[in-house]
Amino acid sequence: MGSQHDLPISPFYAFAGAFTALFVSFLALGLLWSTSRFQGSRSGRPLPAAVQRVADAPATRTALRVLGLAAALFVLLHLLLGPDDPARNPAPGAVYVLLWVGLVPASLLLGPVWSLLNPLRTLHRLSHRLSHRASHRNPTVRRGPAAHDTPPRRAIPTADRTAASRHGPGQTPHPLPPWLGLWPAAIGLFGFTWLELVSPDPASRTTLLTALVVFVTVQLGLAARFGESWFAEGDPFEAYSTLLARFSPLGRRDDGRLVLRNPFHGLDATPERPGLVATVCVLLGSTAYDGFSDNPSWINTIQTSPLGRTPAATLGLLGSVALVATLYCLCAAATRLVSGPLPRPLTAFAHSLLPIALGYLMAHYFSLFVTEASRTVIIAGGADPAPAPAPPLDPGGLAALQVIAVVTGHVLGVVAAHDRSVRLFPPARAVAGQLPLLALMITYTVGGLSLLLN
Repeated sequence: MGSQHDLPISPFYAFAGAFTALFVSFLALGLLWSTSRFQGSRSGRPLPAAVQRVADAPATRTALRVLGLAAALFVLLHLLLGPDDPARNPAPGAVYVLLWVGLVPASLLLGPVWSLLNPLRTLHRLSHRLSHRASHRNPTVRRGPAAHDTPPRRAIPTADRTAASRHGPGQTPHPLPPWLGLWPAAIGLFGFTWLELVSPDPASRTTLLTALVVFVTVQLGLAARFGESWFAEGDPFEAYSTLLARFSPLGRRDDGRLVLRNPFHGLDATPERPGLVATVCVLLGSTAYDGFSDNPSWINTIQTSPLGRTPAATLGLLGSVALVATLYCLCAAATRLVSGPLPRPLTAFAHSLLPIALGYLMAHYFSLFVTEASRTVIIAGGADPAPAPAPPLDPGGLAALQVIAVVTGHVLGVVAAHDRSVRLFPPARAVAGQLPLLALMITYTVGGLSLLLN
């Protein structure tokens, strides 16, 4: 969509400020923060009961599902009937800007909104309701002299009837394997970022339609097997929205009450699931690849590669994600050596990477979202051609925003990691156990700022 280079900010001051912020926060936390303060999903100030009733009302949820389905149909119609030109067709902007980038502010402000808007959930529910009604309208009736031999129907418990109505007549969803976790979401997110950053023509109607058909078929097929719970685990956009919403001031306590909370409490409540590290590393690695993919030296490398452009770019994206994951795994191993064994060494501190990923997303996509979201809306409204969007900030303001977002994300990650460390380790080893994490975050900071200032 376009980028801005040679931002007017001194690399020396950017790196010096970042290192100072990290070291000062680390030392201050070590001296002043000796016990865990975050309470996870047990904390929060309840919102008024009227607000909760409106948020949980069937009418509200139905309206959101209808809105999500209508938006999906709008995109589909433009992919089928619109021009094959992203400057005159709003569908590519709706997918790559309004959905992918727009979920960041929406989830931060409102919580995991995609679980309510997700059109695939709506289609799954509608299909099973229709099949359920069809089975009741055409029951199998036994006639003849042997009808009196039919054994009486066994009473179905209420819980089983509820499950049957949700998943379809005569169908019992298979339970999701415990080891699966967020691995399907990580794979799906990697596939989407490959489509956006690597595929030869990501904005063409053919590419988007093919990807949409494959995605919908796979998601609905797996939901038919595992039930509606599949979407929370396997839909990459739901997982993406839910992880970002961990840092939202809106949340729910364990008792289901809607509350206002310190975002750190929501972050602390991130479940330590299989695939969590992979999902966060895909977010970090793909954003990093997006940062250097338009570097002239990299463009020349993939264009002259004997493998061809697409295979070389695919290896670059894989390498970027693998590098982020390898550094984190080495950090987890070093933490275990310094502080002792942990029940789940890889996932114990994975939540502290979420603020870093959020900082990268905000730094990298802020300008894109502000300019291209408005252009997409204008195109959808019928303007042809849409006027060129004005930049939201001057180069100096954009540079300051990007550096502040990256550094703030790392400082918040240090805070989240420190609180978890003083909870898991004895006081004598709590601070020492964070040294590998501090080294990791410094490494990520150097990489992130280098990409911004290159």
